[in-house]
Amino acid sequence: MARILILEAFYGGSHKQLIDVLIENFNEEEYDLLTIPAKKWHWCARMSALHFAGRIPATHQYRTIFCSSVLNLSELIGMRVDLASCRKIVYFHENQLCYPVRDTKERDVQYGINQITSCLCADKVLFNSRYNMISFLESIHSFLNVVPNMSFKGVRDQIAPKCDVLYFPVEFGCLSKKSSPTENTENKPLHIIWPHRWEHDKNPEQLVEALLALQEKGVNFHVSILGERFETIPKCFETIEDQLHGKVIQFGSLPREDYRRTLAEGDVVISTALHEFYGVAMLEAVYSGCVPLAPNRLVYPELYPSDKLFNTTAQLVKQLYNWCRNRGLFEKHRDAFFSQINLDGYSAEQLVPQFVAIIRNMA
Repeated sequence: MARILILEAFYGGSHKQLIDVLIENFNEEEYDLLTIPAKKWHWCARMSALHFAGRIPATHQYRTIFCSSVLNLSELIGMRVDLASCRKIVYFHENQLCYPVRDTKERDVQYGINQITSCLCADKVLFNSRYNMISFLESIHSFLNVVPNMSFKGVRDQIAPKCDVLYFPVEFGCLSKKSSPTENTENKPLHIIWPHRWEHDKNPEQLVEALLALQEKGVNFHVSILGERFETIPKCFETIEDQLHGKVIQFGSLPREDYRRTLAEGDVVISTALHEFYGVAMLEAVYSGCVPLAPNRLVYPELYPSDKLFNTTAQLVKQLYNWCRNRGLFEKHRDAFFSQINLDGYSAEQLVPQFVAIIRNMA
């Protein structure tokens, strides 16, 4: 019988990618996997514990549980006390204590509370970046302080020793890399890529502001606005193709093979995110040959050098303008960047064995 129980309450996107690459490295008889489709996140976070409690077999020999922080682990263990003796590992793709909302009053504190109690229940808590871990730990006190008529002592101190960083394993081997130019690139328009979900926390408004300002300066460029789009697109994107007069060469998500090819054809990859705990799309684009420009906040100072970070839209526009009008300067910047950066520490090749060792209790 399986000794490892893997639970994923939101089986889609990066959550699915992680589970799929991990189970390739286990024997089938080693683990059982239970998942919930990645739809209606709020319901997954609220009800997955009850769902799994009814589906996990009553007779088992589990020794380890591995789950993401979407699942309320403490609630599951409360309903299935037979699992209490298992070694419990929680992986944080994001944390709800710092997840941005448009209005503070909109925040449903229950999701953050679930994550705190899951950490108290767990034996080991892994985060996909140092920023994710530190921001979570440093927010616990203030988050709990809003609760009226109650006080909570030592919660952070109980959780912190269990915590560690284990970067999300990116499968770089599946990506295309930029080929060496066979022609003079001096007059080739700079190709800018924005590969993010079309939602408010990715701040598409700042992207549009920067692109329109860049166009006002009279330089030529191309832009591919990729990423997952939804039924309602951001208002700032509604007329962007017309406003940029033919400079938008891709608008919307692409099949995976076309997406990889587009990354390899790009020159610069931009983030304007208000929320990012890791940023797989940015790392994939960088591996494919794009130079990153990202906000000087969130996880980005952890991943990229300071000269590839911006504090204001004006700084972003200035850098893009200089590269657009002087392609030779950009190529020098690109060569210098790739001579210094090493992405091996984010690769599935290096990271998956670490995950496997921890889950098997060998690390």
